[in-house]
Parts: sequence; structure tokens; C-alpha cells
Amino acid sequence: MRQILRYLCATVALLALSQGVQAAKMRLHGTLVAEPCIIPPGEENILLEFGTVIDKQLYQHQRTRSWEFKLHLSNCDQTLSKSVQITFTGVENPALPGLLALDASSQASGIGIGVETEHGNPVPLNQLGAHRYPLAAGDNYLRMMAYVQGEPEAITKRAINSGPFSASMTFALTYD
Repeated sequence: MRQILRYLCATVALLALSQGVQAAKMRLHGTLVAEPCIIPPGEENILLEFGTVIDKQLYQHQRTRSWEFKLHLSNCDQTLSKSVQITFTGVENPALPGLLALDASSQASGIGIGVETEHGNPVPLNQLGAHRYPLAAGDNYLRMMAYVQGEPEAITKRAINSGPFSASMTFALTYD
């Protein structure tokens, strides 16, 4: 019994040693950039509530009023950039080029969501915005507007379907 125990201990020790230490190289790399501004933590995601949109308004005016949302940029350094442009990306509504399509989970249909500057100039989806926002040192708030618009065929056929809707897009900042 003692000899079997010694044999087992020796075998376990040899197995442990046979695993050995393996050396491997690990390379770490990245890109260090100097961003002129930062988006404050917790403000990366923007939720915009349209509330109740009445289809009669879309049939009469093709679109709703605009709702404001702001992009907050902080710690802006004017030595790195004096202005910024915005690109919104997402799934485009095929019936409304440049406007955002609704998520597949939406019950509503026949509408799209548009984005424009605070002065009412369109900001087409998936294109670099033409408007350059001047940057001041410190905090900057870029005012944008969003609206709901009816699809032309849905308006003509009075085929806008009501129900909850949502859509998602991302934004990228291009500094000059």
C-alpha cells in the first residue's frame, strides 16, 4: 500500500512537472488620440420621447413639430479643434431617404424619423452633416431637432398604422 502511494505521488509530481512553464509573447497595441472634447460619462445615450403623435397631423402636414435634443461636449480644447460636424448613422427608411426607419419591434408603421439642425436644416442619415458647430473652450451643447414624418404612400393611401414605435441611431463627431 505504501509503495502504491509513493508511486502515485511520484506520478502526480512528474505530471505536474511535465506541464512545465510555457512562455508566450503577448503584444499590446492601440492608438492614442487627442480628442478636442469628451462626452461626459452617462451622457453617451440620448433618449428622446415623442409622446403621442396624432396621425391626423401627419395626414394634414406630412410631419410633426420638432423635438429638441442636445449633445453635450465637455472639456473642449480649442487648440485641438475649433469646430465639429455630426454624422448620424442607422437604418434608413426606404420610403423617406435620409430619415431613420423604425425598429422592427415597432407596432406603428408608415413613418420615419428625421433629424435637423436647430435652424431647420436637414441632417440626412448616414452622411456627414453639412453644419459646422463652433466649439468654445469648456462645455458645449449642440442643439439638434428630431421629428416624425409620414411616408408619402402611407399618407396618400391613409395607411399609417398606429401603435408604439422606436428607432435607434448612433452619432459620430468629426472635428476640424
